[in-house]
Amino acid sequence: MSAVRHGQPPDEAPSERIRVGENYYLLASSIAGRARRLLLNHRDSFAIFDDAGDIPLAGAETYGLFCRGTRFLSRFELRLNGYLPLRLDAAPTADGSELSIYLTNTDERRDGEVIVQRDTVAVQRRKTLIDGALFNAVHLHNYGRTALALSLTIVFDADFADIFELRGVERRRHGTRGPGEVDGPCVRLPYDGLDGIHRVTEVRFTPATAWHVSVGRADLQLELAPGGNATAEVSVRCRFDEMASAVETFAAALPIIADERRDFIGTFPTVDTDNEEFNDWVSGSRRDLAILHAVLPSGSYAYAGIPWFATIFGRDGLLTARELLAFTPELAAGTLRTLAALQGQREDPERDEEPGKILHELRYGEMAATGEVPFERYYGSVDATPLFLMLLAAYADRTADLTLVRELWPAATAALAWIDRSVSDRGYLTYQRHGHTGLINQGWKDSHDAISHADGRLAEPPIALCEVQGYVYAARRGFAALARRLGQDAAAERAETRAAALRAAFVNDFWLEQLDSYALALDGHGAPCAVVASNPGHCLFAGIAEPGHAARVVARLLRHDCSCGWGIRTLSALAARYNPLSYHNGSVWPHDNAIIAAGFSRYGFGGSAGEVLSALFDASRAMEDRRLPELFCGFPRSQRQQPVPYPVACRPQAWAAGSLFLLLEAVLGLSIDAWERRVTLSHANLPTWLNWLELRDLRVCDARVDVRITRGRYTAAVEVTGKTGEVEVVVRK
Repeated sequence: MSAVRHGQPPDEAPSERIRVGENYYLLASSIAGRARRLLLNHRDSFAIFDDAGDIPLAGAETYGLFCRGTRFLSRFELRLNGYLPLRLDAAPTADGSELSIYLTNTDERRDGEVIVQRDTVAVQRRKTLIDGALFNAVHLHNYGRTALALSLTIVFDADFADIFELRGVERRRHGTRGPGEVDGPCVRLPYDGLDGIHRVTEVRFTPATAWHVSVGRADLQLELAPGGNATAEVSVRCRFDEMASAVETFAAALPIIADERRDFIGTFPTVDTDNEEFNDWVSGSRRDLAILHAVLPSGSYAYAGIPWFATIFGRDGLLTARELLAFTPELAAGTLRTLAALQGQREDPERDEEPGKILHELRYGEMAATGEVPFERYYGSVDATPLFLMLLAAYADRTADLTLVRELWPAATAALAWIDRSVSDRGYLTYQRHGHTGLINQGWKDSHDAISHADGRLAEPPIALCEVQGYVYAARRGFAALARRLGQDAAAERAETRAAALRAAFVNDFWLEQLDSYALALDGHGAPCAVVASNPGHCLFAGIAEPGHAARVVARLLRHDCSCGWGIRTLSALAARYNPLSYHNGSVWPHDNAIIAAGFSRYGFGGSAGEVLSALFDASRAMEDRRLPELFCGFPRSQRQQPVPYPVACRPQAWAAGSLFLLLEAVLGLSIDAWERRVTLSHANLPTWLNWLELRDLRVCDARVDVRITRGRYTAAVEVTGKTGEVEVVVRK
């Protein structure tokens, strides 16, 4: 058997740079997306393996063990008698806390004869990851009828690449890799970064006396009797200035992670239906959210996605928490506390930081710390601040938790003050980059070419995005409602007056009669970007749309140039910059579709929301592990096609996993008013592929309720099947 795995790229394999900003790229190799990859993740660390559980010599690929933005392991290969074993199967556990990979030996030949037949030795690799410590257990069993002398080899290396290098950002200088050190069964690979941090990859082999260890390689000689077994372990730790995980063994690590995942998944009510594929989608979405869930000192937070966004992102965290709000409001509380603690405090143009502004992203890597990229603590997001206020108000309605509202009220008033200071003379919240680096576009579509005019010209800043005005409208209304509950009537009236004025101006300035849609944006000259895009669906979600306009937006987004059959595209196929392969100009994003569906439902178009749910359900059925990625290509659907993957999309991705729950909220017309202890289901209906859906253990304050929705010919029948505590269920036909 060759020592090079099938599918490994040749040294000369070309690379393609995919632009996602003026200065920041995603690097896609020519084999990106072709091979299945296995994943482990825990808080600030993640590991990506090939389908045999190896980290092949990674180079510009994203294989490796990463912690806080740095790759601590760039190669980790297992060999049996000098050969890469044959892969049989590989799978994560249901909660993603462990990987199990099954391998076997290859045929071994000597002088033209097979001396050991393949499939004689069973090899099981088990892996788990906790706080930057990767534990590998290898179990071998001899199914042969004679004793076997076996050699187990681990080849390893650490390149300490920064995650932004793998995204394609060129570096002029690097830190210093020191010589590896061997200390008995342990090897330490050191790196002194330009940020002054001493990083070490520590590889330890067990049983300690059996391994022959050198820098980059370790060998274990075994003698297996017929039916005999052997076990070995290898741990890899990411150390920062000698700080590392305190967990010592595989056996100790696994239950900690499994308990964390179980506790998080346990906060969800049970969703059960008669469609097993849909149930698999629900389970897979919960699993992905559990994988990305981090317990921080401030509470729960969903990291954005792996591999590129495995950290705190403001917009992503806020929207993910909103997607899950009806089902598990605890995530919203932790998200709000975390972002309040990171709220902008000063004027810093290079970071786009201003007092009261909500964070865009937080990075720990060497390039961020040295300023090679501006994202160490970066605020270049125009929508995170109104989304913060929207989530706080929605959380209060969902939980009646005024304690958290009072705790975060200084952050809320600072956020609203930033909005009020930042609006243009016409009352719109706009953006433009203030520093020399950072993002040119600062809405959720932050590609450099995402905001354009009908003829394809890029919009000039300062830019007023349509959905951002909707967010500001909802933020002011939500702030006003909370202010009244706190007895601050004057502040509430000011916010309500400004919200009403914004809506009146927006409906007049953004509506484009000839397109049946709102303008994507107004550019720096006040000219509308007259292209049909998905963004106006967010305006429905926020409630700023005039009802007559809303009906036309719904119909427009469901036309074939916008709806490709797998979901609604980010940009109409009739637009000058349409490209189904692009990041934001014609692709399909699940979270975008979920927000749009929620907007449809808000204006009474629940059936149209069901169409969006059905399209994404069909897409999920064609995806590996039922896992909806960050985005996929917007090619039109046909009977012979499946959704076309986007080569460097994050999988898992938090707001993609959360999209299912907001879609369910939309289709069921589900709303929860904790102030009144009321659950409302408005115009609930189920798609034809669901006959019934049960929602059990839905929490409202200290009460719990179970409901069963059964599809009817024109509407759905809703039955309350269980109730504990004081809660009312209202059904509106």
